[in-house]
Amino acid sequence: MENFKRDFELILKSDFGREVGEASVKELYNAVSKAVMLDIYDDWRKSRESGERRCGYMSAEFLIGRMIYSNLLNLGVTDEVRKTLEEKGINIDIFEEVDDAALGNGGLGRLAACYLDSGATEGLNLDGYGLRYRYGLFKQSFKDGFQSEEGDCWLNWGDPWSIRKESETVKVSFADETVLAVPYDMPVIGYRNRKVNTLRLWQSEPEKPFDFGLFNDMQTDRLSVETYKAMNITNVLYPNDGKYEGKMLRLRQQYFLASATLQDILSKFKRTGRPLETLDEFICLQLNDTHPVVAIPELLRLLENEGLDFEKAFSVCRKVFNFTNHTIMSEALEKWEERAFRELLPSVWEEIVKLQVRIENEGLDRNKYFILRDGMIHMANLAIYVSSKVNGVAKIHTEILKENTFRDWYSLFPEKFVNITNGVTPRRWLMLNNPRLCGAVSERIGEGWKKDLRELSKLSGFASDPDFISVFREIRKENKERLAADIERSEEVFIPSDFIFDVQVKRLHEYKRQLLNAFSILYIYYELKEGRLPEFKPTAFIFGAKAAPGYYNAKAVIKFINEIAKLVNGDSDTNDRLKVVFVQNYNVSYAEKIVCAADVSEQISMAGMEASGTGNMKLMMNGTVTLGTMDGANVEICEEAGKENNYIFGASVEEVSRVKQCYNPRALYDNNPKLKRVVDTLVNGTFNDNGSGMLSNLYNSLVTYNNPDCYLVLYDFESYVEEKLKLNREYGSDAFWTKSIMNMAGSGKFSSDRSVREYSELIWNLD
Repeated sequence: MENFKRDFELILKSDFGREVGEASVKELYNAVSKAVMLDIYDDWRKSRESGERRCGYMSAEFLIGRMIYSNLLNLGVTDEVRKTLEEKGINIDIFEEVDDAALGNGGLGRLAACYLDSGATEGLNLDGYGLRYRYGLFKQSFKDGFQSEEGDCWLNWGDPWSIRKESETVKVSFADETVLAVPYDMPVIGYRNRKVNTLRLWQSEPEKPFDFGLFNDMQTDRLSVETYKAMNITNVLYPNDGKYEGKMLRLRQQYFLASATLQDILSKFKRTGRPLETLDEFICLQLNDTHPVVAIPELLRLLENEGLDFEKAFSVCRKVFNFTNHTIMSEALEKWEERAFRELLPSVWEEIVKLQVRIENEGLDRNKYFILRDGMIHMANLAIYVSSKVNGVAKIHTEILKENTFRDWYSLFPEKFVNITNGVTPRRWLMLNNPRLCGAVSERIGEGWKKDLRELSKLSGFASDPDFISVFREIRKENKERLAADIERSEEVFIPSDFIFDVQVKRLHEYKRQLLNAFSILYIYYELKEGRLPEFKPTAFIFGAKAAPGYYNAKAVIKFINEIAKLVNGDSDTNDRLKVVFVQNYNVSYAEKIVCAADVSEQISMAGMEASGTGNMKLMMNGTVTLGTMDGANVEICEEAGKENNYIFGASVEEVSRVKQCYNPRALYDNNPKLKRVVDTLVNGTFNDNGSGMLSNLYNSLVTYNNPDCYLVLYDFESYVEEKLKLNREYGSDAFWTKSIMNMAGSGKFSSDRSVREYSELIWNLD
């Protein structure tokens, strides 16, 4: 970085015609970023051209967040850049204004980003392949408590961390059109090791950017339609698939990613002159859930076009591909109508038929082993059949896959199934967002934990130390003050920093049970209002989540929580002890502020539904206790930090299975007046849903509809409230802070560095 100051000033002049003192935040951001890009150029090129075997991580999303601070941290130049800017009268904190890159949504995308960070940090040749969405998922706001969506125009800030590699453009053909796939390469920088891998994102563009003939004939409507259709493929993450047109757009996206990536890989491989049968010696591919699984029949097609027969092509695919399952929810076990493939991807459809025939020719029971059945293509089955390895993402999740979800496939291919528990990068989720706590930890146990998070276990020796508890509490209070200021500014809700900060921040889905949390808050509110909780310690319940645009019940839960917030925050009888806020447009940058300020991490999914979870790991890493069920990674969190140091409630996986055989939520509702009281607020006029019917639909889903309360919200309510109140009683004691510190001390296992090392050893076989 010896030339940083010079490069920074030159870029401002050459790109923007500005001196430092004249530049806007956007111009400063782009100039600083591009100056850093110049510094890493040689290292990046060396990594790309090494010729060593690599792994490609294929994912529909990479939730990378804001890149500037994390890249400076990993390069070890934050202080140098800060000093340079301060000399010019600029505070580095101005880059907090920069929008996050809108390239992902929830845990799936954030995990992919963490794995790329850890891959580079561990010195592994791990690259990402995804899509360059112009508008991401959406930018969320609330209007009268309802979620409102608009395009997330993150590219308005520029994209200085990407390089457009136009010379490596490929064509992707569908039955009705051919489009260009233009690659944008983003560096993935290892932590202080000068290792730079690549995240390659594909952007769709029309084959003919401007058709002069159509223009000259004044067919401008046709011209604009064709351009829009091509570009639409990478406009939005997860288009609404409530209509057939939306489903087809999703399929276009998935195939576009698969075909562009594989064409690119094969082009590079052919330049080596090696036989196609040895492709696995050049690269392996990790399929992140079922979204990229169409890559399997596409590679079969491409290899056959290169001259391999089907069986040889199949053998190559089985050695190249590996598959990660992230949840047993139906959206992660994609099924496609056969007609969609026949209409849009006929040549790929033919390869899927060949795979089905191959299964039948092996003499396998077609009732158990199939890719095609009842007019549907089962993508998870396709992935398992062809892939070399299949992994779950937590111990309990992998056992569920083996014993239930994929039981038949496991009995056929037991050697394929492995577990690799998820992890998160401690660079972004501890070092970057909680620097003062990092300093306090290093003073006591040294710096070794920064490269090996397992060394945080040494912190257990200070868990009961009064001096460290005092420092820990002081830092937590500072973080809470900073978050409270942000919430007051953006949400117009004042939260005193001496409140308990109880957070549930994650994707909005019914199985994650934000609704259960909402009911417990109403219960506490009524108890406070009527004087039955005199010792209740003041608490702020903080939510953050986006609901998919077509997910009606998820949007209803958001409306319900916002109505509760309006009631609670506006009641002078209780608002000195109870606050509720649902933050708008929850994203990575918001999460960075929340996870270091939280006192309580709500991980309350119905047992057996959350495959792993990563939000719980981020919070644990910052010394937050978990209030949760024995689900997903919570099981392993309790193993590492001690069940006694967390707050566990609710039905176990085994109990859920037993209860569901004869579950009657109506009886629970009728026989528990306090439960009935909070549930009835959905329909008794306490809250107004503007005639949408949203709240009554939630009510019916719990007590009226066929298979009511399928996520056992009512069943777990009583034990949940009991444990929540126990936590409240214990908060603030030295024993509580000891529990918090023990969680931080036990978080070493949940580093994504450990996860990618296991992937490398058990699946990828990277040197």
